[in-house]
Amino acid sequence: MIRIGNASGFYGDRFTAVREMLEGGELDVLTGDYLAELTMLILGRDRLEDPTQGYARTFVRQMENCLGLALERGVKIVSNAGGTNPRGLAEAVDRLGLGAKVGYVTGDDLRSRFPDPLTANAYLGAWGIAECLRAGADVVVTGRVTDASLVVGPAAAHHGWGREDWDRLAGATVAGHVLECGTQATGGNYAFFTELDLSTPPGFPIAEVHEDGSALITKHEDTGGAVTIDTVTAQILYEIGDPAYPGPDVVSHFDTIRLDADPRGVRISGVKGSPPPEELKVALNSLGGFRNSITFVLCGLDIEAKAALARRQLEDLVGRTDLSWTLARTDHVDADSQEAASALLHAVIRTMDPKRAKAFSRAGVELALSSYPGFHITGPPGDGSPFGIFRAAYVLRDEVRHQAVLPNGEVVDV
Repeated sequence: MIRIGNASGFYGDRFTAVREMLEGGELDVLTGDYLAELTMLILGRDRLEDPTQGYARTFVRQMENCLGLALERGVKIVSNAGGTNPRGLAEAVDRLGLGAKVGYVTGDDLRSRFPDPLTANAYLGAWGIAECLRAGADVVVTGRVTDASLVVGPAAAHHGWGREDWDRLAGATVAGHVLECGTQATGGNYAFFTELDLSTPPGFPIAEVHEDGSALITKHEDTGGAVTIDTVTAQILYEIGDPAYPGPDVVSHFDTIRLDADPRGVRISGVKGSPPPEELKVALNSLGGFRNSITFVLCGLDIEAKAALARRQLEDLVGRTDLSWTLARTDHVDADSQEAASALLHAVIRTMDPKRAKAFSRAGVELALSSYPGFHITGPPGDGSPFGIFRAAYVLRDEVRHQAVLPNGEVVDV
């Protein structure tokens, strides 16, 4: 089997997790998932401002601290931290000067086909990762691949699976789905968290993937949280619709999953797979404008009337267009503190005009001495921040040039 651990479930996850995973026990591969739809928008904006950027800079700092340790222990690193610029990230890792063999996966960027959005990225599969690993890469970075591909690629390369080993690929996809959100599989965001020991941070999950596609989900010893049938089930059901779960490599049939308790965690077996769809999903992110918000604190009596006054006064200053309001009745009768006696009135503006977004929060502050009694807000005025709009599109897989750039510079069509 191959031991594949995870050290990141999103861009901004626990920085120390890479070292914790490398020092905590045996691993063959350490993965990191940094991408979400919002992340691609953030990285797309970074690259718009500086064409050399567009990748997760946190990953570079983690590699600066830990890549030497990974090389010493023979642990391969596989991550989608390349974002909108996997080549740029590969070059940044090379510049660390540690002698690592670095490969990267490209071809997901479809802005030439969808020129209007800021980013347009197809969800690629596992085979580019597998090609780089087979060529001896110590580090493989990608752009937009499916989250589970970070596990499927190393498993396929290690076991020598073919592209029609549907059941094996499906089993590895399920294991990858369990790992992709990091500690969500070991007790994080778990509904029955009171049943777990979370006195220390949950350990990141590991999948021991066998040749037949079955896997043991576990974690390093002496780490927080737990790996149980219930925590694994909670993650398996996360972001799942139809049990026939489509991916670029295989359709994994989640209604065939068998889970069994094991002294070291949970065994996954029995997963059936079938051929993938002919189309690949494409994530399109566009800038939607600018967002700003202000929260009025309403204390004591006449909460509804105070909210109506604040709303009318702010709309008189900036207009009603593009504004939304929410009154959160967090106040309690006969409260024993000012905070417990207060409700929150949230005002949000979304506009294409950055000057109007900034003026909105200033206008709210200007009401301070001319509005409801006890007026105050939760923070100072500020500039509006850009927000994005996500939509999905689909393209035939034959129209996407999925490529692996091997450590020696050779480019392989996948």
